[in-house]
Amino acid sequence: MKRVANYLTRRAFLRASALTAVGSTMIHPCMLRAQGDGPVALFDGKTLDGWIQFQNSSTAFAGDDIIDLSALASKLRRKPDPVSAFLAGQLSEPIPVESAAHPPSTGDAGPLKEAMVSDLNKIITGAPLYAPARFKNVTLRPGTQALLGYEVHGRELVQLNRLLLEDAYPSELAKSPPSGWIVKDDAMASTGTDRGVIYTVKDYSHYRLMFTMRHVYGKPDHQACVLIFGTRPQANEIPLDALGGIQFQVPNARHWDCRPGKNTAGNSEFTTIVKPNFDPRQWSRVELLVDAKRGEARMAVAQPVGSKAIEALSFKDPTAGKAGPIAWQMHNEGLFDEYKDVVLETNPQINDLISIK
Repeated sequence: MKRVANYLTRRAFLRASALTAVGSTMIHPCMLRAQGDGPVALFDGKTLDGWIQFQNSSTAFAGDDIIDLSALASKLRRKPDPVSAFLAGQLSEPIPVESAAHPPSTGDAGPLKEAMVSDLNKIITGAPLYAPARFKNVTLRPGTQALLGYEVHGRELVQLNRLLLEDAYPSELAKSPPSGWIVKDDAMASTGTDRGVIYTVKDYSHYRLMFTMRHVYGKPDHQACVLIFGTRPQANEIPLDALGGIQFQVPNARHWDCRPGKNTAGNSEFTTIVKPNFDPRQWSRVELLVDAKRGEARMAVAQPVGSKAIEALSFKDPTAGKAGPIAWQMHNEGLFDEYKDVVLETNPQINDLISIK
């Protein structure tokens, strides 16, 4: 390949990617920067900092989520701590004295539990619950603490509010379903809980994205999905399904147009250059070259990792191009996918795939 001044060659970029892999255990991603718009690690191999999760399942409380009604009623009646005092003031009606003093029988518990569930759901869908003084003596789980690090809105705020109440009442309220994504063996791993996405805190327009991935298991099965040109949800807004974006299915070059009003395979917008027959359960190295201004994206895949990649799929539709988050999608419940060594180069100087050279 012809050398161009200041251009990040394939060898240099792959070397930066290798450094990123090392950085997953030694270097914070914010430190891994080249001059200008050089490669940056989007995942540090330890935490999901810089990413936001959204699962399509409901975050609302149900009757079964109150596992000790009597104890919860007693605390809201007695107000022994700042959280209970705050919640008691938010209830539609005060807790009856007899309910707080004596466990209701099975037949009598229904109305109280129903009212409690209704009030809790109104509370978590309202204003942020967290205040340092209010939760000073509450032990927060790592997932709760992670969400507190971001300015969350809409569904994420509801999720955070519920997690806060679960932490404040660990014996009275059931825990939410497991997170859709966790860090496992230095990889971002889906947990098969539900259809949903994990997407970057920042938006991107013109970039080269490289990552290593594998599909571990699926029942029902589906290829792993990467989303570009998606729509970031605004404050107090539930995200569009699949962020309403363009879906690249990796590693074997299937695709889907998830834009509102579309929901089709988008056969006129995608071009299958080579239909790979890679083993999705083996690690693959993927390169995506994306230009929102042109509405263009190209994908190359290498298997095994470290081999020369082949260009497999391209997309072009100027009406689809928009700056937006990068996302992994858990297409349906029962899917387990893993992503690692995620490296981003913004504003690449030459609009070409480098892993195929």
